[in-house]
Amino acid sequence: MNHNSQPFVPGARAGVYPSNEVLKEEHEVSVLGGPQNSMAAGTTVINIQTDTVVPDHIVWSLFNTLFFNTCCLGFVAFAFSVKSRDRKMVGDVIGAQSYASTAKCLNIWAVVLGLLVTLGIIITVVIITTGVSHR
Repeated sequence: MNHNSQPFVPGARAGVYPSNEVLKEEHEVSVLGGPQNSMAAGTTVINIQTDTVVPDHIVWSLFNTLFFNTCCLGFVAFAFSVKSRDRKMVGDVIGAQSYASTAKCLNIWAVVLGLLVTLGIIITVVIITTGVSHR
C-alpha cells in the first residue's frame, strides 16, 4: 500500500479544501466550456412583460346568448367578448380592456332584463292560471 496518495480535490495539498459551491462551479465550467475569447462574457437582460389578465367574459356572454338573449344583448355581448379575445391575442391590452368592459356591461343588462322578462312571464302565467281556475 502506498501511503503517499494524492488528494483528488484541487487545493487539498495545501490543506485547504474548497467548498461544494466552488466544486459545482468548476464542474459547470468544465462541462459547459469556458469563454471562447479572452474578453469577459457580457450579460444580456431581457425584460419580459407579464401578461396583463384581461377577462373577456366569453363564457358569460355565451350563457347569455343561449338563455338570456333579451333584445339580442347576449349575442352583442358575445361579439364584444370575441373582439376582446382577438385584441388580447394581438397584444392590444387597452383595446381588449375596452371591448371586455363593453361586453361586461352588456352581460349585466342581458341578465337583468332576462330575469325581469322571466319573472314577468312567471307572474303572468300564475295570474292567468289562478284567474281561469276561479271561474
